[in-house]
Amino acid sequence: MTPAIPLILLLLGLVDAACSGFRAYAGSDARIRKQRATTRAALRGLAVGAFLLLAPTLTAALLLLTTRDQARTYDTLTAGGLGYLLPLTVYATVVLLSLAAYFTLPFRASTLAMVIGLGPLTLLRPLAVAAACLGAVLNGGGGSALLVGTIAGAAVLCVEPAVHRRWYHHVR
Repeated sequence: MTPAIPLILLLLGLVDAACSGFRAYAGSDARIRKQRATTRAALRGLAVGAFLLLAPTLTAALLLLTTRDQARTYDTLTAGGLGYLLPLTVYATVVLLSLAAYFTLPFRASTLAMVIGLGPLTLLRPLAVAAACLGAVLNGGGGSALLVGTIAGAAVLCVEPAVHRRWYHHVR
């Protein structure tokens, strides 16, 4: 297996964690110029996400260390990782297109892109993770890939609540 699949999944999870940190902060500050605060929020999300993503990494490592046939388990996890990556790639592409529309269109159109694109896509994150878990199983990953994928999905979905609870709980 090429290490590209786990690396891409890790990078995707870290970018999602940084965005989750931003979302945990968004709307909690009425200042007009808040670039430093939003950067800090994204870095907080990145730090929490990096820590939480250790769980699926350690799970995969434990699976590989405790199995009798490491090559077969590695291939199974690779197939599951590719199946996990495919639905997330579709989701990430749609999010990137919405972000591109938000940043390039005039004010009214960018607001519309936010309302009909990025807002609902945030709500669809759990479904994207569920589709990724299903993709991991359907692509031949089996139970081990489902276990690692479920732990990874739970990790990325927990970043925003953890960041909000730790740093922005005073804002309602």
